Amino acid sequence: MKIQQFEDKGLAHYSYAILSECQKQVVLVDPARNPQPYYDFAQEQGATIVGVIETHPHADFVSSHLEIHQQTGAIIYTHSLVGADYPHTAFDEGVVLEIGKIKLKSLHTPGHSPDSISIVLEHDGKDKAVFTGDTLFIGDVGRPDLRENAGNLTAKREELARQMYHSTREKLMYLADDVVVYPAHGAGTLCGKALSEANSSTIGQEKRSNPALQDMTEDQFVTYLTSDQPFIPKYFGYDVALNKQGAPNYQESLLAVKRLEKNSKPEKDALIIDARPQAEFKKGHLAGAYNLQNGGKFETWLGSIVDPKETFYLLAQDDKTLDELIDKASRIGYESKIKGAFVMDAVAAVASPEMDVARFKEHPEHYTIVDLRNASEVKDKKYFANALNIPLPELRERAMEIPTDKPVVIHCAGGYRSAAGSSIVEAALPTAKVFDLSEAINEFRPL
Repeated sequence: MKIQQFEDKGLAHYSYAILSECQKQVVLVDPARNPQPYYDFAQEQGATIVGVIETHPHADFVSSHLEIHQQTGAIIYTHSLVGADYPHTAFDEGVVLEIGKIKLKSLHTPGHSPDSISIVLEHDGKDKAVFTGDTLFIGDVGRPDLRENAGNLTAKREELARQMYHSTREKLMYLADDVVVYPAHGAGTLCGKALSEANSSTIGQEKRSNPALQDMTEDQFVTYLTSDQPFIPKYFGYDVALNKQGAPNYQESLLAVKRLEKNSKPEKDALIIDARPQAEFKKGHLAGAYNLQNGGKFETWLGSIVDPKETFYLLAQDDKTLDELIDKASRIGYESKIKGAFVMDAVAAVASPEMDVARFKEHPEHYTIVDLRNASEVKDKKYFANALNIPLPELRERAMEIPTDKPVVIHCAGGYRSAAGSSIVEAALPTAKVFDLSEAINEFRPL
């Protein structure tokens, strides 16, 4: 037996291949959008992919389960409560999938979603591992507030939090202490609030150290789990629906993105995502463009700022970066939202004003300061007493709340969000003078 973990760092996503070495058969768990790494693994092992298990309809990434089924004939397994629109076999509690000496046993573990399952791997008659999806993380459990308006079954966060209490305590914590825990996400995901950097653990270790598994009443657990959760990106409900349906072919979808001529000029008032470095953007950009730079969390911020009902133009500084960005967009199903993609190496007409940090330090009261960090970040560390807190995911809708009687200074925790935020405010308030404090925020001490 062999378990191979695959990681998508941008989305902090883990997927798995379970290999029966005697049967030369592979079962996948929660595969990412690009199926090629799983094909490569199977080929390297001289094995065939015979099954794909979906622990639930994912909100934060698009799975390749349908494409893998279509390409390999592998059977898709998921809980019947998903109401899946793709061909599948119900993998409800008590169902066992056997490959060689391996038994994969389904546990219904609602809490993150009503249809969540965990998969216990038994080998040679002993439970060895459990694939917990978004139910149990390392150092945390899945958030319960993503299925109030999405999915085949919807449920209120309090109801799901109570289900999570029972799923963890009456099912997962009953497994042996040495059973290895393999979650679907690690630190950086928005599917939980306090995940560890570790990519695996054991049931025993989690029982000892995971705050969500400590001794508390059900009501105390509900209060704990429903408080201080991170924001919900705009794309989450869209991805739940897309995963319930099954995403289109990955490579065909990338090739379908319309490529435009270099330095194209989209129509007036078009939504433009300019992913060039902020220095290039500030020298000159297209009117109304948003500077969402390429980086480790590009796809998350893209899906937090752009609504899935919208279409947008995507531009980058070179072809290689543009290809990378289209791939990242596809991981959340947004490649179909790209109206046109092109390279820009010309300096456009609109320039952003340069920030005089020294002048700002002397008289911060002469500026309207907007803090783009999340409310929990501001609660822990505040930089300016009179700053207006508008988290970046809410900025497009709330930009008109910003007073324009003074120059506006935008800041975040390190500069990435402020580059995007200042460009959004520039577009929304064209008569205002908008400055990006950028990395200079590190020169200021918290209050």
